[in-house]
Amino acid sequence: MKYLIREAVEADMPQVLNLIKELATFEKEDNAVEVNVEDLKRDGFGKEKLFHCFVATHENAIIGMALVYPRYSTWKGAVIHLEDLIVNEKYRGTGIGSALLTEVVKYGYKLGVKRISWEVLDWNESAIAFYESKGANVMRDWDVVQLNQEGIQNFINNL
Repeated sequence: MKYLIREAVEADMPQVLNLIKELATFEKEDNAVEVNVEDLKRDGFGKEKLFHCFVATHENAIIGMALVYPRYSTWKGAVIHLEDLIVNEKYRGTGIGSALLTEVVKYGYKLGVKRISWEVLDWNESAIAFYESKGANVMRDWDVVQLNQEGIQNFINNL
């Protein structure tokens, strides 16, 4: 199968959003996606670029994507975070995930980052096996901690 990995452009964002929604369904969080196309366009291509995105295309359709953004580690310095690597379900196992991850790693290398980090659900054994096969360290002794918008508001209200 022929596919192309390239940097995303603003016009790709509707198809990128479709992949994001597909991932949310796969992760059993159908109603969790709040971001919209305009958010993606503004945040990825506006004055203050908040993320960098790569897409995989096949026959003019976007069938995969990887979205990263900069972070800073107090131990390491400049790092990037891979927020999501998504391949459309019918194209999984074709090498597209590997190609997208390769682009992310090459991008991080070009930036000179000290680490690329991301999360994976503990029940997603195929993704865990994939990442480990690429040399990634899946740190099972760390828990993700978040404050959602409601949690932030409650925190502020209780100051």
